[in-house]
Amino acid sequence: MNTPPQFSDDVESHHDRFDTDAYADIYVVGDVHGSRATLEALLENLDLGPDDLVMFVGDLIRKGPDSPGVIDLVRDDPRLVSIRGNNEQKIVRGDRAPAWLREGDRAYLESLPVVISFDDALVVHGGVDPERTLDSHTVEELLTMRSPHGDGYDGPFWYDTYDGPYRVFFGHTVHDRPVVLDHAVGLDTGCVYGGTLTAYDYRNDEFVTTDPATTHQRREDSKVVDPI
Repeated sequence: MNTPPQFSDDVESHHDRFDTDAYADIYVVGDVHGSRATLEALLENLDLGPDDLVMFVGDLIRKGPDSPGVIDLVRDDPRLVSIRGNNEQKIVRGDRAPAWLREGDRAYLESLPVVISFDDALVVHGGVDPERTLDSHTVEELLTMRSPHGDGYDGPFWYDTYDGPYRVFFGHTVHDRPVVLDHAVGLDTGCVYGGTLTAYDYRNDEFVTTDPATTHQRREDSKVVDPI
């Protein structure tokens, strides 16, 4: 297929598309949440070359100990790109102004796209409603989608019935291991909660993970999903 997706005008203005032929290895990485040391360990495992590309599913920041360090790491390396997560959006909207926020950080977070597409794949933070077309989704929906016809972490989850046509890489919903479905790959494995930080190796169709990370914030077991 390899057809660019069609979005509403407000989403399209925050959409970046990448040509995979321009890169060697390509990775998609789950929610970092200010865990710079864990991110550094993952990047060391990936051993990036000059023509590699790493895409983050958003939520680079908050909850962990070093959000500014994560921003600097991603912003200063042209091989690293991120979409906006709901935690970035809270700062962009002005709902949050954490003490660590520096001059220029908010402008950088606002510059992040809401969606990245490449080949027949999308990277969004939350997900998509399987009962609606892509061009009917708002920015906020793509950032926060979890259970559009259910009840939060009680499910059912959007990816349970989503059948394409695009394969969606996403974060936002914490899982104890990656979600691996034909049309959905979930990458938030809870590194800030003592889980792992997960990367999907697009070229080799395999996962690269860190060892379990330091627990920076506690999370109820009911809010960590065991993918079936």
